[in-house]
Amino acid sequence: MKVTTTIRDNCKVNQIVPIMQEHLGSVMNLARIKLLAFVLQALCVVQTVSLHKIASAMPTCVERDSNLHRLQRFLAGYALNLDLIAKVIFALLPVKTGLVLSLDRTNWKFGEVNINILMLGVTYKGVAFPLLFTMLDKRGNSNWKERTRLIDRFIRLFGAECIDSLVADREFVGKEWVEYLNNRRIRYYLRIKQNFWLRNPKSCQDVRAWHLFHGLKLGQERVYDKLFLLKGEYVYISGALLKNSDGVPELQILICYNRPEEAVATYKQRWQIETCFRAMKSSGFNIEDTHLRDIDRIARLTAMVCIALAWAYLVGEHKDINVKAIRILKHGKRAKSLIKYGLEVIANVLLRRLYKPKFDVFKFLSYLYLRNILTV
Repeated sequence: MKVTTTIRDNCKVNQIVPIMQEHLGSVMNLARIKLLAFVLQALCVVQTVSLHKIASAMPTCVERDSNLHRLQRFLAGYALNLDLIAKVIFALLPVKTGLVLSLDRTNWKFGEVNINILMLGVTYKGVAFPLLFTMLDKRGNSNWKERTRLIDRFIRLFGAECIDSLVADREFVGKEWVEYLNNRRIRYYLRIKQNFWLRNPKSCQDVRAWHLFHGLKLGQERVYDKLFLLKGEYVYISGALLKNSDGVPELQILICYNRPEEAVATYKQRWQIETCFRAMKSSGFNIEDTHLRDIDRIARLTAMVCIALAWAYLVGEHKDINVKAIRILKHGKRAKSLIKYGLEVIANVLLRRLYKPKFDVFKFLSYLYLRNILTV
């Protein structure tokens, strides 16, 4: 298939290139920045990580196969700095302090290859911005060393002082992991399994976690202001009986380092990383469509998706607030996500040369613009 559109004809990508130079110009050459801009534009148009479809949508004057080979060489041979990509996304965050971090894992299988991603996101108004991630070369849960390396990376890049707390689900509990968070003095709210044993350090009596919350009614929560021992670590315990995603009442038990009275309310932000995963998959970029098998290449492609996701959310949020609100359905939820809303706007701008949007979608990729509006 011959692509007839030239870069001069399609000036939209020329608006992305200088913005990417703001972020990456000191460490990446112009040719690679242009390729990144081409991929970013194509991702928002085709909304899939299929390399063939991305290559078809790249705004260049060469045939698709040439685009495809160039993209494949980039993913295979260029050591894209994932810390640098994280800095780009962090720069786009509307808030930079008091951050609630959400840690979770997503996985899928392509043929015999298990693709397993441990992700650390920053929660923000219903979604977690995907910031740092690790490709796990195995099935199943991460270990405590893999988690601590991810947190250490965050602190090295952005500092510990911007962290309010960390939230994570039941698979992210263990002696070494809790000990690490305690020693680092990182406030956390981790959910534990109901059958975990807890010890009262004064009486030396052991009790199942669920027993401490016996008799709770739906919507009620209970907070203990005394310390318990969990696998040798001192923790506070909080819990609530809440409806899960299926509408079934479920006991939610949380451990923390301090401020147990804030546990239930803060932990509710954990689900925002699930929104991020849905956007990366079926309701956004269909990342499961990748036929890549090498985890380093998948990591580079995932990093580019993370930038596109942050961009789409900010555009969707702006249109929802300032132009036209998303329709609210009878059950109280939006008819579409803010990310999908933003993708529709971006794709419309990129595909229709003569279309005049009601606002500049490209400015939301610029940390200079976001910095200016935050300091006004």
